[in-house]
Amino acid sequence: MSDSSPNPRRVVYAVVASTFFVGFGGGVVFPILPNLGEVLGISAFLVGIILSANRFVRLVSNAPAGALVDRIGTRTPFVAGLAIEGVATFGYVIAINSAVPEVWFLLARILWGLGSAFVFATAYTITADVSEADSRGTSMGIVRAGITFGFPAGLVLGGVVSDLYGNSEAFVLAAAFAAFASVVAYLIVPETHVEGAKESVKPWDVERTVPALTVGLVNFGLYFAYIGVLFSTLVLLLGAREITVFGLDSQGSSGMLMAVTVLAGATFTLGGGVLSDTVGARVPVLLAFLATTCVGFATLAVSSSIELLVVACFLIGAGQGGVGGPLTALLADLSPEERMGRAMGTNNVLGDVGGGLGPLVSLPLVQRLGFETVYAISALVPLLAGLVLVVGIYVHTGRLSPTIPESLG
Repeated sequence: MSDSSPNPRRVVYAVVASTFFVGFGGGVVFPILPNLGEVLGISAFLVGIILSANRFVRLVSNAPAGALVDRIGTRTPFVAGLAIEGVATFGYVIAINSAVPEVWFLLARILWGLGSAFVFATAYTITADVSEADSRGTSMGIVRAGITFGFPAGLVLGGVVSDLYGNSEAFVLAAAFAAFASVVAYLIVPETHVEGAKESVKPWDVERTVPALTVGLVNFGLYFAYIGVLFSTLVLLLGAREITVFGLDSQGSSGMLMAVTVLAGATFTLGGGVLSDTVGARVPVLLAFLATTCVGFATLAVSSSIELLVVACFLIGAGQGGVGGPLTALLADLSPEERMGRAMGTNNVLGDVGGGLGPLVSLPLVQRLGFETVYAISALVPLLAGLVLVVGIYVHTGRLSPTIPESLG
């Protein structure tokens, strides 16, 4: 980055603002669509396909997005990605009023996946570009928190606004915020990654190094359990157990509980990033929060009251959030700057495999095995992710818990 580059803190906050507002569209669909599927005659399997479609699209677009960032820079893909997500969110409005809603919902989720591939690849790359090693965990935590805070706002919007005013109104409001996000990015977010012409790269040029694969596999486990299982089944759990929040129906209640989960995640994303910078090592912090996620799913498996559900959702959110900042900071610590876009793209690919498989697996399994069994199995996932983390880092560095200077070396 050149000496004339903008202030790093200003850049980070600009990214946070943009991703926060566009994040509404990511969350608004979850409290609405699972229940809406029955009304519209959409099967549980097809609902799972629709909810997962964006992640499957990112499977083939994350790597090209990361390679493109290393080739042309961050600003153009970032602004374009936000604009595409805004159009996708408006697609929900068309879907809800269409004679073939499943087609429009699927197209909207596909478009959302394409846009978000560019947003995620650029947001973290921008942050890595402007941050130093000893503050990288904090900076990554701030950006991840900004991205994450938009999601619970969408969950609340989707649950409460749809409950009070209607599904179309909830989607229209989310689309308006998404459009505003792209305007903010266009006016404020600068270029940070490329200063001159770069040689052409292949779109399948992804990182296959031990650090990239290790971090990506941890991301796979987290997204499988968190987005793939919890978010896809919570509304159904509330309906089956007749549990409500503030008298709302299952859609509104699930939106509130998902918001608790994601708000806890956003808060502990900040805490996890700061803590890893303070400790001077990422691995111990990551293992502690992975264990917290495990306890959260174990609690969810036996929850029969709103109080236990709140505790379970809080623990799951705190665990996955606390992992977020240190995990992306660890990837940035171990990746060369000129390959940062590819590294982030690879990480996103594996995360989306997990998030995409989750609904496809969890929705049918809940019908066959029950909620308790599915959540108990999910509690084992973060433990396996912790094992992968320790083994991968040891293979690469020769240490179980390298300090930040050692990880950079």
